[in-house]
Amino acid sequence: MMRRFLPLLAFLLLAALLFVGVRMNSGKDTSAIPSPLIGKPAPEFSLPVLDQPGTTMAKKDFLGKPYLLNVWGSWCPNCRVEHPVISALARSGKLRVVGYNYKDEDAEAKRWLSEFGNPYSVNLVDADGRAAFDWGIYGAPESFIVDANGIVRWKFIGPIDDSIVREQIGPLLIQLEQGR
Repeated sequence: MMRRFLPLLAFLLLAALLFVGVRMNSGKDTSAIPSPLIGKPAPEFSLPVLDQPGTTMAKKDFLGKPYLLNVWGSWCPNCRVEHPVISALARSGKLRVVGYNYKDEDAEAKRWLSEFGNPYSVNLVDADGRAAFDWGIYGAPESFIVDANGIVRWKFIGPIDDSIVREQIGPLLIQLEQGR
């Protein structure tokens, strides 16, 4: 008789576990998924530069000055949402903004930048997404702040808005300027 109720009991236990997990995460900011890269050197990479055929840039080319690596794609609706904020951040001069064009066609990426503006000091291209594995990139938009020594200091998943710039990026830039 008990065997008959075993599947039902297993289902109820699984449902209870799922319910508890959902309740524990309710209201939490899931865009702040911790990255194992925080506090560690940025991954080695060598990626082509959009609009500069035959030119590649590597991690070593970005040392000496902190930068925001912004993962974007012309196919990404949320990239369009965050684009004005990324553009304003780039115009502010507080931080070098590097584009990371992810799984996109060059022609589409160029068209998108022509239409919405190009705030990036340089656009790296990861057309097949292979380098993204090392960064732990899930999709777009995602952003990283890498310090002048090439250490990843921050990661954000999702569109950056003014409050993220004010509450997270601004204080981090102050810390980096103070050498912490």
